[in-house]
Amino acid sequence: MDRPYWLTRARALLDDRSVLWLSGVRRAGKTTLCHSLGGRYFDCELPRVRRALEDPELFFRDAGSALVVLDEVHRLMNPSEVLKIAADHFPATRVVATGSSTLAARRKFRDTLAGRKHTLWLVPSILADLRAFPCTDLNRRMLHGGLPPFLLAETVDDDAWREWIDSYWAKDLQELFVVDKKAAFIRFVELLFRQSGELFEATALAGPCQVSRPTIQHYLEILETTLLAVVVRPFSGGGAAEIKAQPKVYAFDTGLACYFREWANIRPDDRGPLLEHLVLNELLAAMPRESIYYWRDKQKRQVDFVTKPGRGAPVTAIECKVNSARFDPAALRAFRALHPGGKNLVVCLDLAAPYSARAGDLEIRYVPFDHLDTELEGRIVP
Repeated sequence: MDRPYWLTRARALLDDRSVLWLSGVRRAGKTTLCHSLGGRYFDCELPRVRRALEDPELFFRDAGSALVVLDEVHRLMNPSEVLKIAADHFPATRVVATGSSTLAARRKFRDTLAGRKHTLWLVPSILADLRAFPCTDLNRRMLHGGLPPFLLAETVDDDAWREWIDSYWAKDLQELFVVDKKAAFIRFVELLFRQSGELFEATALAGPCQVSRPTIQHYLEILETTLLAVVVRPFSGGGAAEIKAQPKVYAFDTGLACYFREWANIRPDDRGPLLEHLVLNELLAAMPRESIYYWRDKQKRQVDFVTKPGRGAPVTAIECKVNSARFDPAALRAFRALHPGGKNLVVCLDLAAPYSARAGDLEIRYVPFDHLDTELEGRIVP
């Protein structure tokens, strides 16, 4: 099934640089997207493909295609050398290389191909994908999650999630990291994702997992590197009352959060926290994750997301509300007292169309969730 948004992004990036690193968790749709791009497809899990790539120069000379896809490229002995040769000596050949983690995480990638590549993180289904599938039931998207096979399945399948987690452990995590205590790690994942979207407390998780606080911090780094968790760090401008260090952590997808919480359906009170996940997912599709923050002060006033497009640029504040009538601007006022300028968005589930209103001296844009990508459109980065 085509995903036009991602096809357009991938093609634009390949027009600019000859190598594209396409990352995303298992079953996010990387292989399907690669087939949609066309060109010649090579699965690096196959021994014959790995043998052919032992001599990259001959391989790319004989490939005879303007586009070559190297799926699961980390299975090669020296993938960075293969991609470097492609970029330096076969610039007319466009190469898409896929993997289930950030590029820098791979021990085999001694050369990160700076200046030669673009990266594209294929996140779970965004609004553009839901329109293309089509899937208009937001409760379904929340409960099933955004991985296409899970989203489009008739029912929620716990066995499929268990199989997915086992594959993650065996194929993604073990290749990158040495984790001696599987039970402790899985327990950490379970506890963390049950409270997905909340403040991260390493000490509170160390006891139940029977490991040290530094081990918990290491486990979180593993989840962030392998794209299972999104760590949202606090935004601050140096104010003494602002939280500066403690992050919030989100499961990469609502389906995984619902699986660990054992939710069989979406109740009204569940929609608020899950809406935050969906908004974050849209932000990750539209901008670098390094530009996405949250804000909180010592009086526990909090803004769900703050986006900073560049140095010196005004920041956008984003609040997530199921019911627009219940929005309290107090936290937003406190934030803007310290960080004036920039847009104020309240993303809601009960609106049919966006509108602007004032709350004292604040101008606020109220946006239905299904219009959020349109609001962000002007800020999409290649």
